[in-house]
Amino acid sequence: MTELYIGLISGTSVDGVDAVLCEIDDAHLRVLAAETLPYPPELRKRVVDLIDRPEISLAELGSLDVALGEHFAACALGIASRAGIAPSRIAAIGHHGQTVFHKPAPPEPFSLQLGDPNVVAARTGITTVADLRRLDIALGGQGAPLVPAFHAWRFADPSETRVVVNIGGIANVTVLAPGRDVLGFDTGPGNTLLDRWIERARGLPRDERGEWAAGGRVDRDLLAALLEEPYFEAPPPKSTGREHFNIAWLDARLAAIGARPDDRDVQATLAELTAETIASAVARHAPGCARLIVCGGGAHNTDLLRRLERTARVPVETTERYGIGPDWVEGAAFAWLARARLEGRPGNLPSVTGARRPALLGGVYSP
Repeated sequence: MTELYIGLISGTSVDGVDAVLCEIDDAHLRVLAAETLPYPPELRKRVVDLIDRPEISLAELGSLDVALGEHFAACALGIASRAGIAPSRIAAIGHHGQTVFHKPAPPEPFSLQLGDPNVVAARTGITTVADLRRLDIALGGQGAPLVPAFHAWRFADPSETRVVVNIGGIANVTVLAPGRDVLGFDTGPGNTLLDRWIERARGLPRDERGEWAAGGRVDRDLLAALLEEPYFEAPPPKSTGREHFNIAWLDARLAAIGARPDDRDVQATLAELTAETIASAVARHAPGCARLIVCGGGAHNTDLLRRLERTARVPVETTERYGIGPDWVEGAAFAWLARARLEGRPGNLPSVTGARRPALLGGVYSP
C-alpha cells in the first residue's frame, strides 16, 4: 500500500532542517516535495554553541530540546501545507532530530539528539517516530550510520559494486557489493572542517562549489599531519562527529607543523583530506567498485567531486541520476525508517553498525 511520510533531519553542518515528503510503498519511493528550512539565527547559535562547548545547564538543555521540537514541527507542517496535503493524510513523521553529541565508545556509549518528539507529535497531530539511534547503541552498535539500509534498498544493483558516498558535515560510505553484506561507516570529515575554516578565514558560511579551495595549493606537510589521525585507519564498524573533528582538532595539527600555510591553502588541503579519506575507504573496502554515487551537501562542491574522482579513480555521479536529489536522500531515508518501524521491520544493519542483532529502531509518539 502506498502511503505518505515526512522525513526530518538536521545534520552535523547545522545549516537547517531538511524536510522531505515522500510517497512510499514496498518497492518504490517518490519525493513529492522537499526543502531545507534554515534555523532562526538565535536558535542555530544555541545549537552550535552547545556542540562546540558541550556544557549546559539542565534548564537550557530542556528549553533547547523544546525549541527545536517546535521548529521541527513547524517544518513538517510547512512542507505539508505547501504541498497541499492535509496532515491527516500523512502516516508518520520520521524525526531524526539534531545531534548534539555522539559518543558510541564504551564504557557508557550514547548518542544525543534534541528536538522533543512529543512536541512534534502534539503540534502536527501526526504519529512521530524518533530516537532512532539509541537502541542500536544499547545492542553494542555505533548507532550510525543508519542510512545504509535505505541505500541498499534504493541504490543497489545485482550486477556491479557501488559505493554511496554521503558528504554531509561528516562523510560516510555504503558499500553495495553483490553477494556481500552491506558495509557502511563514517570515513571522517566531510564539509565540517571546510565550513568552519572558511567561516574563520573569510566570514562565510561555506565555500560555494569549492571555488576558494580550487584556487589554493595542497600543503603536503599539513595533509600528512592530518592523515596521521588514528580514526582513519581504524576498522569498521565506526562512526564519528563534530565532537572529534572540529576546529580545535585542526588547530592542533596546524601548530604541530610549525610554519602556518596560507588560509586558502589550508582550505585546499582540507578538501584534499575529505577526498583522500573517502577514496582510501573505497579502495580498501570496495575493490572493483564501478561507480561512486554521491549525496549530501558535498554533492554541490564541484572542486571536491573533482578531487574525489581523481583520487578514487572511479566515476563519480550523484543520486539525481537515480531519482532523488542529493540534498534529500537522508530525509527520505528517515521517512522510510519511520515506515519500517510502524510495519515492525528492523531498521539497522548489524553488518554496518556492529549491533548484536537487527532491531526495531525508534519510539512511536502518538499525538
